[in-house]
Amino acid sequence: MNISTYLDDIAKPFQRIAPWILRLVLGVSFILHGFGKFPLPPEKLVGWFDSMGIVAPQIVSSLVALGEVGAGIAVILGGVLGRIGHLVTRLGGGAILVIMSGAFYLAHSDWFITQELFMSEQIFLFSLGLYFAIKGNN
Repeated sequence: MNISTYLDDIAKPFQRIAPWILRLVLGVSFILHGFGKFPLPPEKLVGWFDSMGIVAPQIVSSLVALGEVGAGIAVILGGVLGRIGHLVTRLGGGAILVIMSGAFYLAHSDWFITQELFMSEQIFLFSLGLYFAIKGNN
C-alpha cells in the first residue's frame, strides 16, 4: 500500500464533513462580523463611510451589517435546505463576494495583488465565498 492510498483510507470517513468545515467557518465568521456592527446603524462604520463621502452612510452601513449576517446564515442553512439549499448557498457565497469586493475597494485598495492581500484573512473569506458561489452544495 502506498502513502496516497493509506491517506485516502484515513480521510474517506471524513469526506462528507469536509465541506461543512469550510461552510461553518465562513458562515460563523460572517455572522460574527455582522453582529459586531450591531446595534444599527453601526456608528463607527457610519462615521467612516461618511468621511469617505459615501451617500446615505447610515443606510449603507446597516445594509453591510445585515448583509454579513444574512450571507453567513445563508451559507450555513443552505447546506441543510435540500434542493433550494443549493441556490441559497450560491446566493450566500455571492453576497460574500460582493461584501468582500467592497471591503477590498474601500478599505484595502492598496492591497491589489500584493503581499498584504495574500497575508490577510480577507483573501480567504473572499476565496471561500467564491468557492460556495461556484459550487453551491455540489
